[in-house]
Amino acid sequence: MQPDSLGNTSRREFVKQTGRMAAATTLLGMAVPKVHAAEDNTIRVALVGCGGRGSGAAANALSTTNGPIKLVAMADVFENKLAASHKNLNKQFADKMDVPEDRKFIGFDGYQKAIDCLRPGDVVIFATPPGFRWVHFGYAIEKGIHTFMEKPTTVDGPSTRKMLALADKAKEKNLKVGVGLMCRHCEARGELAKRIKGGELGEILLLRAYRMQGPIGSAFVEAPTGDMPELLYQIKNFHGFLWASGGCYSDFFVHNIDECCWMKDAWPVEARASGGRQYRGDYVDQNFDHYSVEYTFADGTKLQLEGRNIAGCQNEFASFAHGTKGLAVISSAGHWPSKAAIYKGQHVDKDNVAWSFGPEKYSPYQAEWDELIAAIRSDQPYNEARRGAEASLVTSMGRMAAHTGRAIKYDEILNSDHEFAPEIDRFTMDSPAPVQFTNGRYPIPMPGLVKDREYRV
Repeated sequence: MQPDSLGNTSRREFVKQTGRMAAATTLLGMAVPKVHAAEDNTIRVALVGCGGRGSGAAANALSTTNGPIKLVAMADVFENKLAASHKNLNKQFADKMDVPEDRKFIGFDGYQKAIDCLRPGDVVIFATPPGFRWVHFGYAIEKGIHTFMEKPTTVDGPSTRKMLALADKAKEKNLKVGVGLMCRHCEARGELAKRIKGGELGEILLLRAYRMQGPIGSAFVEAPTGDMPELLYQIKNFHGFLWASGGCYSDFFVHNIDECCWMKDAWPVEARASGGRQYRGDYVDQNFDHYSVEYTFADGTKLQLEGRNIAGCQNEFASFAHGTKGLAVISSAGHWPSKAAIYKGQHVDKDNVAWSFGPEKYSPYQAEWDELIAAIRSDQPYNEARRGAEASLVTSMGRMAAHTGRAIKYDEILNSDHEFAPEIDRFTMDSPAPVQFTNGRYPIPMPGLVKDREYRV
């Protein structure tokens, strides 16, 4: 390691070298020596978006054990969310919290101020509504900051094109990027994917995914009462607005779609779908209550997705793969544990288990962070930005098919000119919202009537 003119080893080189030492000793089966928690070896973290997902990601970051780490800055547009997140994180990680009042930022420019508290080689967490992702990611790349961003990372074709370009730029700058599709870090699913690729399931004939549940997150939105600016109201209820999150379809169904595509080792090229709104009551958001989507891969294989957000119905949260040699359970009761298994025949039958992973002790939520921090410290290639954007686009493809009533191809949505929030990088507290509440409703999809885009403003 070469010292600078003042005799100080650069932080980036120090972290790189100690990470390599840790990786090497792990491979040798030796205990990793503890590196002193000197300032130059501490990875500093900023949290942008302090809701439940952001707080959870921060907790996973601070739970990593591969060297010293601390949270030094936080940002949100809602002061109460930031305060609650800070309080809860401080209860769990008081010794890893260093966020004084002057490093708590409220406002749309808070992400810049939080990132400016970091140094090249530190990490920022983006857990704001996904519509903001490309804006924030671009600034992190400019500043040389590693990134963890929640899924989905894009909500439409234009934002996907921007994210793909940023993914390449981050790679060029050797920045590490994690995306919150944590199922990709599940040990059981990983072993299942290897076995499917090795031929144990035979040729895949069909994939099935289900996300059948009652009202979820902020997807069911009532009419605004005027007690806060319209833009902030939509951000508060971001699951209800396509510009902010891609709606409940993108924000929740993306996991099932992504894990199925992982097992197929391909992205679908087309989607056909139906869906609709019913039993809406006083809810005025842009979501459908139910979606049925048929994805088609290049070789003709189908992925059938069934999604529903209606109370009082039968629930199911699972994904399956059918092959010429049997049936694979990808997930069966939520994200984790996956209960991954392969069965002889086409039924889940305990008497016909060909393989099962067994107990799953390592949470993929923690695994994705452990792997990201390890890559930073050992300076190994690690960039999930492109895959995250592609998974988000494929998800939007199915949503667009349902919202327009047309078959939508991958290239069509990728090259679409319908940008849901073209001014999002210039938002202030006084900005108008991308969609307006007029005549008792927000603009909604009208399949068969509006065919060239998902809704008209």
